[in-house]
This record gives sequence, structure tokens and C-alpha cells, in this order.
Amino acid sequence: MQKNAYGQSTKGENHTFRLYKDEDESQVPWNQMIFKEDTSHKCPTYVTQTPPCQGSCPSGHNIRGWLDIVRGMEKPTGDMTWQEYAFRRSTAANPFPSVMGRVCPAPCEDGCNRNEVEDTVGINAVEQFIGDNAKKEGYTFEIEAADTGKKVAIIGGGCGGLAAALQLRRQGHSVTVFEKYEQLGGMMMYGIPDYRVPRDVLSYEIDRILATGVETKMNTKVGVDVTVEELEKEFDAVLFAIGAMSGRTLPIPGGDAGNCVSGVAFLEAYNQGRLQHITGKVICIGGGDTSIDVVSVARRLGNITNIAEKDRPEHIIFNDTAHDVVDTSNRLGADVLLTTRSTIEDMPAAQEEIDDANREGVEIQGQLSPVEVITNGEGRATALRFVRLEEDGSTPIEGSEFDIECELIVSAIGQTVDSEGMDDSFFNEYGFIDADKNYQVPNKPGFFVCGDVVRPHLLTTAIGQAGIVAESIDDYLSGHDQKARNKVDVHYFDLAKKLDEWDLSPEEYKKGGAAGEATDTADYAIHNYEDRAYASIISHTELFLGHFDYEDRNARNHKLVDVDNVLGNFEERLIGYSEEEVQKEAARCMSCGLCFECDNCVMYCPQDAVFKVKADKATLGRYVDTDYNKCVGCHICADVCPTGYIQMGLGE
Repeated sequence: MQKNAYGQSTKGENHTFRLYKDEDESQVPWNQMIFKEDTSHKCPTYVTQTPPCQGSCPSGHNIRGWLDIVRGMEKPTGDMTWQEYAFRRSTAANPFPSVMGRVCPAPCEDGCNRNEVEDTVGINAVEQFIGDNAKKEGYTFEIEAADTGKKVAIIGGGCGGLAAALQLRRQGHSVTVFEKYEQLGGMMMYGIPDYRVPRDVLSYEIDRILATGVETKMNTKVGVDVTVEELEKEFDAVLFAIGAMSGRTLPIPGGDAGNCVSGVAFLEAYNQGRLQHITGKVICIGGGDTSIDVVSVARRLGNITNIAEKDRPEHIIFNDTAHDVVDTSNRLGADVLLTTRSTIEDMPAAQEEIDDANREGVEIQGQLSPVEVITNGEGRATALRFVRLEEDGSTPIEGSEFDIECELIVSAIGQTVDSEGMDDSFFNEYGFIDADKNYQVPNKPGFFVCGDVVRPHLLTTAIGQAGIVAESIDDYLSGHDQKARNKVDVHYFDLAKKLDEWDLSPEEYKKGGAAGEATDTADYAIHNYEDRAYASIISHTELFLGHFDYEDRNARNHKLVDVDNVLGNFEERLIGYSEEEVQKEAARCMSCGLCFECDNCVMYCPQDAVFKVKADKATLGRYVDTDYNKCVGCHICADVCPTGYIQMGLGE
């Protein structure tokens, strides 16, 4: 008979979950083989770890926390509703839940352990509900800190600068944001189409931050209208959050032709309401989310023939002019091609966005590299020459060059920083600003940095950096040493704060207590508990996956846009959850690394050593306890714990 490393029979091969596979002889190192008959020197301890959704999120916000609130597991105190409680928890790190719930590519969902059962939890969709409900209910941010008298200048009013502004206001500092555009929002406002981020939603989330007392200087370009040296004299700290709002041109012969524009410039002209239509065939080079936005906008704008020279798209984009509003009936469907060096399957854009673009009539071709822009005597591009690539996306196929005629070429191949008028000493050889782990500018005391000016990445990355840099600025202004950042640098569950929220904190330690008094009988300690969230992300291998039933994901609904209705269709595509749907989806969260009160350990303990904490002493993370006078170290409670919260370790 096959037996596992503990001498247990492996019969019952049709069980849903098997701790060991056939032929396994040893699953753990010999020094962790802890059992002797039915006893062990190890007893259970309760260990919190960071779930992989949170560990995968660049903003590091407490995803498990607000999912637990939405599902009804974690309760607010007083008369606060769960909706507001979830909003408070979510926006502790990310002040843009409505925006990010719509546009974030959701690396959290890629890391979700629920993928090991059937499908990820719809984290983005739950976040959108939290944000949209907050707008409906008019929730605001509360500033409780006293005024410190310190002043911080933030250069750039995009998501990173605004997120940092909120965190600095929460610390009691005065904040002034300097923004070169007429409106705040950065890439959220000028780089993402309005049908993906409704402007009333974005404006509301920005205004909610400004309402905390953040001052703004609009249409003010630092380096031109005001110098960095002037900011340094007037403010106690300066934060560079200028983003990367300039696009890269095609680095090929003819790439500087008049009708070759960057994806960033194309989207900016559209989002400012200046670009109303295009003319002729459009070719976009890219493969990322920006390129998908470009081609999707082009399909919606449509093509108008026989336009005046001044109304060609490149003149509108470069000359800061605007199209007259043209009736949709005068437009034709635009001929739009998106090319990428990789295979279509390996494109970096989100698969959902690729599928939408295909359905809307965008032609996508992979394994192509532009090699030359073909121009006419006036210097305008008339065609783009490509070479086909091997599947590796880099090796040209000899003799495979061919031309595609076009009227507009859009390059979405990267972004750069507009540093006009600023001291070159702040910038590295690539035009970005270097930063240490605390997002200080090296060798520039009082100067800090966050967002795309460090390295172009996701909006959520800029938000996460903003939270860290705000702490660093606070330490600097307070005269404290910079903190050593945790290995897992996120907003994680804190049992001490949770106990304090419910007035259950341990009593103050008093000297002269009973000799040898253990913490399981004392009132001055949180006993039998270890916090490893700052250093450890829990893997699905530490969970009891057999506990979880197969549950279909409650996917967000979409308004499908296709070839027949794409022209002029600027309606939002996402349909948010109802309250019933959001709670049902949040309930699929497996609460990795934290007790979700399933009672398995209580029911299966053969010694009745594990018991529920009395109701008046219980809260999240303090639901069960262990009587060590009864515990024999049989490990059953740890084996049946679905979330990996119980580990055999106490006693070593």
C-alpha cells in the first residue's frame, strides 16, 4: 500500500485535494518531520502573511481587506456602512478606486490564488463598485492631522502627484501642485480616452483630493514659468511627479515626417477635444495599451475625405489647433492597422483590450518591424516600409520587406519626460530621474521623485511610489532618519490596530506580574500570533485548496462595440456590479494568509484544544485560540486551515 511521508495511506485517489502524490517518499526536510506517534513538540500559531494579489499590486493597497469588508466578513464599528468602510480601507493607499477599477491591467488578478481553483476574483470590478458608490454617496477624505507648518511643492498633477498630495495632507503638511496643463489628471486625463474613464468620474476623484486643502497653480510649467530654484527657496521639500507625457518618434529614416506623430500626442489632442476626425489609412506601431487606445479612438473618430490642408490630423496635433465639429454622418469608418514586433499572442496589451479592438474592426499584425518611412516631395509620409520578423520578435527575415500606404503614422513605442528649462543635473542620461528606495533624489537633499519620471510604468505604480515618497518626505520634514523599507512593502493587515479599533487592545504591561506568566493567560500581550506580512507572501501551496468549491466568476458585463456601431460611439463600455453582484464576487476571495472564520480548526481538533474566542473579545484575526494544556501537536488544525493562517511552529 502506498504511504506518504507520515505513514498515512494514500488510498482514495478520487479526493479533490491530495497533500501528497503517488510515489512521494518525502515532502519536507527531515528536520521538519515533527511527529512522534500522535504528538509533537510543535503547536499551532496564527500567522498573517501578505496575499499574492496585494504582493502583485504596485500600489500595495489592502485588497484582501476591502474584499473582506464587501463580503461582510470584516465589520465596521459604530454606524458606518460597509460601503463607506470599504471605501476608507481602499483609499488608504489608492485615492482613485473608480478610475483604477476601470483601467488598471490588474496584476493583482494575475497573482490571485483563486486561479488555482478555477478563475481569479474580479478585483477590479469590486474596486470600481467601491469608487462609483463613493461618488454616489458623496464620501470625502477626512484630514485629522494638525498643521505642521511645512510646505511641499509637487511638480505635476497626474495620479502620482495627486496621490502624494493626499498622503502629505493626511500628515498635516501644506501642499501646492504645479501643473502645466489646464486640467489635473496627467495621463488619466490626457492619455486615456473618455469612454474608458468617464470625465465626471475622474473629475470627482480629483476634486475629492483638492477638497482636503491642496492648492494648485494651473497653466504653470516649472522650468519656464517658475524655476526649480524658486520652489526650493519657498518650499521645505520639492517632489518631481512630472510624468512622461512626451512620446518617442520612430527611430528610422523618415521618422520625422510631418504626419508621423506620437501616440501620446494623438491621445492628448483627442482628449482635449481638438482632434475630431482623421483622414486616410492610419498605421499605429506599438503593441501596448497606449497603442490600443490610439487605434480604438481612430476607429471611433472615423475618416473624412477631401479635407482642407489645415485640417489634416498632424496639423491639429502639432499646432494646437482644433477641428470644427463635424457631423458623424459625414464620416466613414477609418482604416486602421496596428503592428507589433512580437507575435499577437505575446503583445503586452491586456487581452481584453486586444479582443475589443479586433471586434471594433482594427486590423492587427504581429512580427513586423518598421524600417523606413516613405515620403513624397513635400516631406509627408505616403507609406511605411516593414520587414517581417521571426517569432522571436527581433530577427528580420531576409527579403521580406514590403510597403503599406498610409496617411497618418502613430508611434506608440515609449514615452519621454518634458524637462524644458530644468537643471540637467536632476536627470540621468536617459532623461529620467534616478531615485533611491525611499524615492529621494540622490545627492539632492529636499528633492524627491515618483511616477513615470522615474520609469514609465502603470498608473498604479505611480500611486504606490507616491505613498512611499510621502512617508519619506514626512520623515525628512520631521528630521527623522529615512525608514528601511519592508521586504514586502505594502499596506497590510495590522492586528494591533484592529484590536484598538474595537477597544480590545492588550492592557499596559505592569512590572511584578506573576512569575513565569505566559502570554496566553496574560492581558498585556497579543499571544499565539505572529505577523509575517511585512516579509512573506503566501503561496497557494500553503493553502488547503480542497476547502473551496468551484464557483464561476461573476464577470463584469460590457456594452459590446463592434464594426457596425463603433463609429462615433464614445459611451462607456463597462457595466459595473450591482450590490448583490459585488458581494457575491467578493465572497470568492479565499482570504489568503488570514483567518476567514470557517470553523474547520474547531470542528476537526480531536482534543478540543482549538476554541472560539468569546464574542466580546473577538475581532478579525482573533476568532480562534488554542488551549496548550490540551494541544498534542497533531497538526490537523493546520492541515484543514484553508487560508494558511495556522502554522505549526510554536514551541521550537
